[in-house]
Amino acid sequence: MRLPDDYNDRSGMSPAVVMSIVAVTLFVAAVFVAVLLANSSRRGGRDNRTPSENSSPIIAESAAEDGAGEASSEGLRPEDLDFWDMYPVQETQEPAEETPIPQETVENDPATDGRHTKVTNPDGSEDWVLISPYLPKHEYDFTQLVCQSGIMKYYRDGSQVSYEGIELSEVQDYVDFTAVKKAGIDFVMLRAGTRGYGTGQLVVDDYFADNLRRASDAGLEVGVYFYSQAITEEEAVEEANLVLESIGEYRISYPVAYVTERIVNDSARTDVLTKTERTAIAKAFLDTVQEAGYKALLYGSKEWLIRQIDMSKLTAYDVWLAQAEDIPDYPYRFNMWQYSTEGRIDGVSGYVNLDISFVDYSEK
Repeated sequence: MRLPDDYNDRSGMSPAVVMSIVAVTLFVAAVFVAVLLANSSRRGGRDNRTPSENSSPIIAESAAEDGAGEASSEGLRPEDLDFWDMYPVQETQEPAEETPIPQETVENDPATDGRHTKVTNPDGSEDWVLISPYLPKHEYDFTQLVCQSGIMKYYRDGSQVSYEGIELSEVQDYVDFTAVKKAGIDFVMLRAGTRGYGTGQLVVDDYFADNLRRASDAGLEVGVYFYSQAITEEEAVEEANLVLESIGEYRISYPVAYVTERIVNDSARTDVLTKTERTAIAKAFLDTVQEAGYKALLYGSKEWLIRQIDMSKLTAYDVWLAQAEDIPDYPYRFNMWQYSTEGRIDGVSGYVNLDISFVDYSEK
């Protein structure tokens, strides 16, 4: 059939252009075929070796999967690109445990820091009190304390350097001072009198004069104490003068002591005193005694000496510590120590307070 007269083949491409496109297409196809053939040839050559001879873990793995000596006709597979296993897997190491850094103790233990001492209050409670750096400390080595037949003795360089004593009043009734001396006692502290803790009345000990005379005759060193309930400095001076009058012409080789204690299970006229007032009253008594030419001695329990008076105002006087313990823990200087209130000594009926003196007052 004949086409219309107006149709002309005007596709826009000349024969030369068409030939060029065909030539390029054939060239690309030839290159692609050549690449496939080259890849197949290389795979076949590699597969003729055992996996162990392959120079790469990738090649060895491929050969093992294709079979020995059998060339793969296929191209690269996904497995051939799995080259991550060619490097050794490193085990993940657990993070090293951090060594704890010791932290500084925020709060020091007062029981071991060497700067505190424990005080037992009258109600039985306990407190740790800071030791004053300004008060003189004792220098005793309590490993040198020896208790022999119920009597405490203190040694230095193998020699006894202490003196043994007891306290006596009308409470003990009649005392055989010769037997006391033979029992190893060196000195006695005799009560001269008391002041009533309610009435405030002065009372002379009924046995004082007799005890003073007979103790001296037995060769014992003698000291004196007064149980005070003074609430003013004037009353303290009055008490000291009573003691001095009671001593009279007798020789006193050991100190005259100011003694006061808290009244247990009852109220006392001294309960209202402040620490400042107690300190001034004690000082008034001790000053009066010392001015009369006698050695003055301040008696008190650990709690009383630390809490009830100001020892910084009384450092001029020796201290007689009352602490019924095997070893005293009062940190400051003291010269005598009452270590028992239930002692037994030949010549004394019933219990008696036992004391040790670290000073030979008879030589002072």
